[in-house]
Amino acid sequence: MFFVETLRLEGLGNRSYLAGGPNAAVVVDPPRDIDQVIAAAARKGVRIAYVAETHVHNDYITGGLELARLTGARYLVPAGASVSYARVPVSDGDIVEVDEHLALRAVATPGHTPHHTSYVLEEDGRGVAVFTGGSLLIGTVGRPDLVEPRLTEQLARAQYESAHRLADELDDEVAVLPTHGFGSFCASSQAQGETTTIGLERKSNEALTKNMDAFVAELLAGLDDIPAYYAQMGPANAAGPAPVDLTPPQPADAEEIAARLAAGEWVVDLRNRIAFAEGHVAGSLNFEVEGQLATYLAWLIPWGKPVTLLAETPEQLADAQRELVRVGIDRPAAAATGDPRSWVREGEQPASFPRARFADLAAARERGEDFVVLDVRRDSERANGAVAGSVHIPIHQLHRRLGEVPSGVVWVHCAGGMRAAIAASLLDASGRKVVAIDDGFTAAADAGLPLIRPDGTA
Repeated sequence: MFFVETLRLEGLGNRSYLAGGPNAAVVVDPPRDIDQVIAAAARKGVRIAYVAETHVHNDYITGGLELARLTGARYLVPAGASVSYARVPVSDGDIVEVDEHLALRAVATPGHTPHHTSYVLEEDGRGVAVFTGGSLLIGTVGRPDLVEPRLTEQLARAQYESAHRLADELDDEVAVLPTHGFGSFCASSQAQGETTTIGLERKSNEALTKNMDAFVAELLAGLDDIPAYYAQMGPANAAGPAPVDLTPPQPADAEEIAARLAAGEWVVDLRNRIAFAEGHVAGSLNFEVEGQLATYLAWLIPWGKPVTLLAETPEQLADAQRELVRVGIDRPAAAATGDPRSWVREGEQPASFPRARFADLAAARERGEDFVVLDVRRDSERANGAVAGSVHIPIHQLHRRLGEVPSGVVWVHCAGGMRAAIAASLLDASGRKVVAIDDGFTAAADAGLPLIRPDGTA
C-alpha cells in the first residue's frame, strides 16, 4: 500500500507532497522550511529516500537541497536545469525505486520551464498518481512566461503538448497532484477545487479540450502581472539556498521602531486590517499574516530593504517568519509583539483611519462629498467592471506611484479588502487621508454605484 500526504502552503498557493510506502518515501517540491516535512515523515514512520524537484522554482525558494543533505536522500533535479550544486540529474523515462512495489518515473513535461519534469508514482508498474508541478494543473496549466519573454509562445505550445502527453499515457483514475494552482501566480489562471484526476482533466481542462492554436492564443491573452520578487527566486534556487534560521529576531522597543522608520526602513504590522485601522504606529505598513503575506510583501518591498515586524503574539511573529523565508526574506532586522500603545514613544499616540463599505461610499457620493476613489486591483480584474470615475493603480505599483493619486481624501478598494488595507497603510504612511473599503467588489453594484468597463461602457 502507498500513501500520499499533502503539505499545503496556503500563503503562496502551493502544495508539496510526501509519498511512499511502509518504509521509505519521496518528497516532491518541498518548501524551504523543511522541519514540517521531516515531522510529517516521522509521523508516518518512513525514511525520506528521495527529494524530487519538478523544476527550478520561480515563486518560492526550495528546501530540497537542505532536506536532501540532512536526510541523506538522493536529490532528483531535471537534467536540463542549470544548477550549481551536486544532484542526481533526471531525464525522461528515468525510474527510481522508492519502496517495495513503489517506483517514481520521470516524464519530461516542458512548458512552465524548458526543463520541467513530472513524476508518475507507480505501484507494481501501474500509475496511481502524477506529481505535475507547474505542468497540468486543476483546470489549467502553469504559466509559460516566467523564464524568457522570447520563449513564451514556444513554452505555451510545449505546455499544450505536455498536457496531452500526460493525458495520453495515464489512466483516467490517476490522481493529478500539482504544485501550483491554489492561488499561486505561477498558474496561468486560478482553478477551482482541491483534487482532480486525469479523467476529470480530460473533460474540463482547456489544454485538453481545445485545439493548440486556440488554447495558446487564450493562454497568452490571459497572462497577468508577474510578482517582482520572482526575479530573485530562480537564481537563488539555481545557486543552492542556504539553511533557514527561524529563531526570534532581535526585539525592538518604541525608540528603535521610530529610528528604523526614520531611516526609511519598512516596519510591517502583521495584525488583521481591522485592528490596524483602529490603531497603529504612524508610518508602519499593514500586511496581514493571515493573508498572502509572503506574496504581497515580497512583491512590494524594495528587495533587500530591512524589515521590522510588529505582531500581537510571538506565535503570529513565528508564522510570519516561516512565510517570509519561503520567498527569501530571511531575517527580520527586528521585531516587537504586543499592541500599538507599546510600540509608540512616550507622549505619542497610535495613528488610525476609518474603514467603510461600498454602501458608505455611495452615501458619501450622494452627499456630494469631495474624494478620490482608488482601485488597486490588477488590470484583469478591472476589465470586468470598475467604479465610474475611479483612479486605477494596481497595488504592486502603488508604492512607486503615490504621487499620481489626486489630492483629497482617498477611498481605496480592491476585490475583497486585504489589498485595500495594504494600500490604505501605504497612503496613510505618506500622509494622505484615507478610507479603507473593506468589502467585496460585488457590493459596489448593490450599493447603486455606477460601474463602467475600460472602454467606458456601463
